Amino acid sequence: MFILYAVLFIAGLYLFGLAFNLAEYNALVFFAGILCISLAMALPFHFTRHE
Repeated sequence: MFILYAVLFIAGLYLFGLAFNLAEYNALVFFAGILCISLAMALPFHFTRHE
């Protein structure tokens, strides 16, 4: 599962950088990067529960 979180995080960083180089849809791509990084941070907290 760590690989999935790492890939999501790296993809989000890539989308951040890509958004500044696009002529169109740069806000949408930037927002997709924010979502990817948010998921990469939230999923481990959600799926690792300690009782």
